[in-house]
Amino acid sequence: MPSDSLSLSHLRLERPRDGVALLTLDNPDQRNAMSDEMTSSWVAAVDELAADRSVRVVVVTGEGTAFCSGGNTSWIASEPDASVDHLRTRMIAFYRAWLSIRRLEVPTIAAVNGAAIGAGLCLALACDLRYAAAGAKLGVPFVKLGMHPGMAATYLLPNVVGEAHARDLLLTGRVVDADEALRLGLVSRVDERATFLDDVLTTAEGIAATAPIASRLTKLALRDGGHADVEACLQWEAMAQPITLATADLQEGIRAAREKRSPVFTGS
Repeated sequence: MPSDSLSLSHLRLERPRDGVALLTLDNPDQRNAMSDEMTSSWVAAVDELAADRSVRVVVVTGEGTAFCSGGNTSWIASEPDASVDHLRTRMIAFYRAWLSIRRLEVPTIAAVNGAAIGAGLCLALACDLRYAAAGAKLGVPFVKLGMHPGMAATYLLPNVVGEAHARDLLLTGRVVDADEALRLGLVSRVDERATFLDDVLTTAEGIAATAPIASRLTKLALRDGGHADVEACLQWEAMAQPITLATADLQEGIRAAREKRSPVFTGS
């Protein structure tokens, strides 16, 4: 069901499956470019999802043929005489608005249904998982537009694909298709376009059915490249695993395994 408490522009928030929230960038005439209206709606939607404990996974996709073509280049080029300080203030607010999805504690999935370009690809990189539809195009061609990369591209892209592939994509500005994106590790799976969103939602539904406390703690453990070293990992796991061992969900998981049935986790 759509959200009843929000008035959103250029963005839709729906709940298509149990525990699954779907955010659809809805500005297809502009290939889902990040308009001012969409940006404001995005912040409001993320705030609502962060406060909703019934949400166990969030899926982000685009309306029409594109996932997201990036920032609105018309306003980027509209202030040729603006000071660096003015532009910096504006850009960092824009970055932080869209990267707010990273503060969600639940797993997030980018369903890249079409072109994900520039800041649009960075939005996908800010999610925990990325799946692409066959034929999708992905790239960060900032240098081809005469600008330095933004939206944490120089952090997020090496974290996902490694330094060598990140240098290739950022310095050449080339755009890759879904199959090459899969080989690079930029996406985890490529699905047929006809069933793409249903396939991603089915995956999301499976994630939503896992134990939510364990899921949130696992996401936190893996954030920003994971632990600094093995000892830091062991210290974290020696705390986080006992937290989950003390939950009712752990007992339910063991019972379900013994009874050869699917567990029903409540987050307690």
